[in-house]
Amino acid sequence: MNSLHIAAPGAKVGAYPCDLRDPAAIKSAHQSIVGELGDVDVLVNNAGTSRAMDFMEITDELWEEDLDLKLMGAVRLIRLVFPGMKERRWGRIINVLNSGAKAPRAGGAPTAVSRAAGMALTKVLAGEGAPHNVLVNGMLVGLIESDQHLQRHLKSGSNETIEEFYDKMGKAVPMGRVGKAEEFANMACFLASDAGSYITGTAINVDGNRTPVV
Repeated sequence: MNSLHIAAPGAKVGAYPCDLRDPAAIKSAHQSIVGELGDVDVLVNNAGTSRAMDFMEITDELWEEDLDLKLMGAVRLIRLVFPGMKERRWGRIINVLNSGAKAPRAGGAPTAVSRAAGMALTKVLAGEGAPHNVLVNGMLVGLIESDQHLQRHLKSGSNETIEEFYDKMGKAVPMGRVGKAEEFANMACFLASDAGSYITGTAINVDGNRTPVV
């Protein structure tokens, strides 16, 4: 279950619960958004947790579930908003991926594969959208403070504080710390604005240089 959060001019905000694995639910949520808030000019696809395991442990069902949520959820949403963006000659699509899309590691599937597919989708759409001023980019997340890590900390049963947990995690990052959610959001806001009007087809690492490739 995911929510589509929309901020419109005049600070009007709506939250629309939606299962991104369900095509009918996606279509219904989109209809509600357009009906209540108007056309979608900016779409940020950000769904799914990091699922990594040994290749031989991944069943067909797990592959399908991961691809359905992380890739096809984005495909279905983009399919709904892309035509209107092209017609209005203004649009921004940001696909939130992770560093495994560029630098997959052993034991990194299925997430690394799903996210790599999302990066290919980003480049394909950037080419199709560019003549219409519809810009499509990817943002590759590294280690960022999030509820996902908070839940991992709680499940670990450790006596260390969340700050100590993040400090330990940050040792794997060249910058020596875990990133903050607002630092990730800053890049998304830039790409969604007119300030990023000549940037499309990129996959930007927001990871404190943790990813070994550019």
